Amino acid sequence: MRWSALGSLQTAVPGASLYSQHPMNSAASPSASPSASTQRRARLLTAPVLPALLALAAPNVALALMQALVSFADGWFIGQLGTEGLAGVAMVFPIVILMQMMSAGAMGGGVSSAIARALGAGDADRAERLAWHAAAIAVAFGLLFTVVMLLAGPALFRLLGGRGEVLTQATAYSNIVFGGALTVWLANILANVVRGTGNMIAPSVVLSAAAVLQIPLCGALVLGWGPFPMMGIRGAAIAYVIAFGAAALCFAVYIHAGRTGLHVRNARRAGVAFSRQLFADILRVGLLSSFNAVQTIAAAVIVTGLVGTFGTAALAGYGLGVRLELLQIPVVFAIGAALVVMVGTCIGAGDVARARRVAWTGAALAAAATGGVGTIVAIWPGVWASLFSSDADVLAAAYGYLRIAGWCYAFFGVGIALYFASQGAGRMLWPVLAGSARFVIAVAGGYLALRYFGDTPAGVFAAIGLAMIAYGAGMIAVVKWGGWR
Repeated sequence: MRWSALGSLQTAVPGASLYSQHPMNSAASPSASPSASTQRRARLLTAPVLPALLALAAPNVALALMQALVSFADGWFIGQLGTEGLAGVAMVFPIVILMQMMSAGAMGGGVSSAIARALGAGDADRAERLAWHAAAIAVAFGLLFTVVMLLAGPALFRLLGGRGEVLTQATAYSNIVFGGALTVWLANILANVVRGTGNMIAPSVVLSAAAVLQIPLCGALVLGWGPFPMMGIRGAAIAYVIAFGAAALCFAVYIHAGRTGLHVRNARRAGVAFSRQLFADILRVGLLSSFNAVQTIAAAVIVTGLVGTFGTAALAGYGLGVRLELLQIPVVFAIGAALVVMVGTCIGAGDVARARRVAWTGAALAAAATGGVGTIVAIWPGVWASLFSSDADVLAAAYGYLRIAGWCYAFFGVGIALYFASQGAGRMLWPVLAGSARFVIAVAGGYLALRYFGDTPAGVFAAIGLAMIAYGAGMIAVVKWGGWR
């Protein structure tokens, strides 16, 4: 794809007509002038909040829909392999989402927040140097995920109750996905370098194209279409790694060519000296955000283990239900990525009041999106679960989960949106503590429900729903009374 065609693609994206007038988009030109930089900063600081937020979020909405389609297709292809395949992926899926959350939303949010705050303060040189530090962080964390999961993955899956064919399927999928973790980290971190400049179109185009590649490749490798061998669950993992590898390469070329407006080529020729201060600017947001992501996924993993005590069918059904819950994260990310940039720019310029208005507007949009999905599946759970399985026991578990958790998705969406806004503000301690409260309620409540009401997993599901409500309410309190400055 010729990158010069990006401008013509704007008309295909909802809200692109507004975005195409957005001065931030001028950062996509390698010849962006200081006056253009001043204009894009001024727009984020003075334009009406809702139109500006929607303009930035629109490309991310298209990307979220593509990612949801990928998850649906991936689950459907694996579902053709039987209950063991679904149960195996259910064990690995929370760790895969953890990697996505850390690279795209947590550490990635730290990257885009730091770059946005630097540009908001008018310091383009700092933003350029931050881009190099972000790439180094991506390499380090990608290799860390590979080493940890190759060594500890099988033991983790056994601890979660994986036995026999379920354990075999989980290990096969995990070894390939996390063997290629570097591709995921590079793709998502470099995407956030671009987002930090206010350019949402390029990341959405690249990652959507990767999704278009992954879907048919997954089907071909899992089920053996045409000349492709039938590789089963391994095929889904290979398609995942190839898609992210292609995206990472595209982002590297795009940034190196100067299309973000950050002159990283000049910095490379001058010799970049890594700075503890610049690493800290990213990591003080990214590490706390990553801890929050670990709490979120640890709760999912522990609860998965609790549900696993009810048998393989219950585990597979819960996996289908929680897949939809975790898919709310990229949906809210569509709004959250815009919140990071807008809030970060306002905070960098010292306009805290506007930053809060941006945060509340984004939270309302997230509540509408996730609450709408939750209401539908709470009333008609079959519209989701029956797409993946026809096993009566699997569907019973999935329906039980969705009928409880679906009503709580709006709180979940509000919590995540305000978490992204807090990233933009560079203030993450209280959001992490709100995540800790959610972790305690989900895990302790699930354990108590299992111990005292252990005939069905309904009590465990209720604890998950209560934890979502507490998280949303806690994040509202954080933004209302937190120490943004």
